[in-house]
Amino acid sequence: MTKKKYTFIDLFAGCGGLSEGFLETEKFVGLAHVEWETPMVNTLRQRLIDKWNHTEEDAQKRVIKFDVQKTDELIHGNWSEETQKLYAKENHGDVVEHGLAGLIGKTKVDLIIGGPPCQAYSIAGRAQSPTGMKDDYRNYLFESFVKIVDYFKPIAFVFENVPGLLSACPGDKPVRERIYEAFSAIGYEIRKPDELKKSIYCAEDFDVPQKRNRIIIIGVKKDGGITTEDFYGSLTAHKSKNKVKTVRDAIGNLPKILPMKEVIKVGRCNVSHKQETGEAVDLHIPRYHGERDQRLFKEWLSKDMNNFSQQEKKDFYTKITGHTSNHIKYRNIEWDKPSPTVVAHLHKDGYMFIHPDIEQLRSITIREAALLQSFPIDYKFVGSNAYCFKMIGNAVPVLFAKGIAEAMFDVLNSKYKK
Repeated sequence: MTKKKYTFIDLFAGCGGLSEGFLETEKFVGLAHVEWETPMVNTLRQRLIDKWNHTEEDAQKRVIKFDVQKTDELIHGNWSEETQKLYAKENHGDVVEHGLAGLIGKTKVDLIIGGPPCQAYSIAGRAQSPTGMKDDYRNYLFESFVKIVDYFKPIAFVFENVPGLLSACPGDKPVRERIYEAFSAIGYEIRKPDELKKSIYCAEDFDVPQKRNRIIIIGVKKDGGITTEDFYGSLTAHKSKNKVKTVRDAIGNLPKILPMKEVIKVGRCNVSHKQETGEAVDLHIPRYHGERDQRLFKEWLSKDMNNFSQQEKKDFYTKITGHTSNHIKYRNIEWDKPSPTVVAHLHKDGYMFIHPDIEQLRSITIREAALLQSFPIDYKFVGSNAYCFKMIGNAVPVLFAKGIAEAMFDVLNSKYKK
């Protein structure tokens, strides 16, 4: 007997990691995916066309380029003249006129999934902000998520974010309490603020070759016949029984890219490395790394400096650059361990993701970053190199998302009757 499929809307969809995981189960249908940065929008539209059999017109309609903060316009359409100037030409006319409500029509929305941008909740981000991110508008993007849940009234939702959310406190009130109260006010139940620390899961427990802790806030309708603990129990049960995946498992089979004897110029770009053998792999092209970088990488790897003290690492940075820093600036990923958390900072430089092979003397490529995030190797990323690194670092790892989706499906299928 064919099991029914459930529907979802993905908010803050990025380049599609969360959507991809849900779609890969073949148990869910994506009704709409909302994102406001053009490269991410184009990437997700391309994936729907390439993999999930959407026409170009339907992909444009389903992936809505829009600022979720304009929540009423997003839901109802009739975009203002100002909004149309910003977004209309990049969206399907029906969505402009009728909004999410018109796109969804009478179809029941079973789940709303997504995760507002995490920079305002990130402990690292707060440490580097003069105000501790207290004035950052992103602290309150959850309010738009709440409004959309309130309008479509799904049976449940999945809200993914960084563990730093638990300690974020803009306006002198913890975000976790604000989130709890906002969902409670619209008839949804999540774990109580002081219990949310139990909702932190690690991507490596779901076959992702990466240590990446994230808080998964699952909410359900009050008196809807399903509890949050039904879903959390299912999610815990879906942790992989396999051996933890490593960097070698993810990228060990990719062709080597070796430093050249002389730097060459291709257009305006300096090129320092070349793949000598094997078939070309899309987006498997490293950054330019000159002589200083290559000497840095060689010394770091040959001395196994990941295992040096904090002060020794800072002193090494000073030796290389002549500058001082309170932060560690270099690190290599290690073959037989999961990767550290892949971050959006990769769009600036790759010094915290030095490739472990001392022959290659480079930082990781876009494709390697994507594989460490468990994106399929045929996933196309559309945008500049910097934007590709950024969207990959901000994404939910696909296999982590797939584990969440399987867990949600099992509970819906056993306890929720339409």
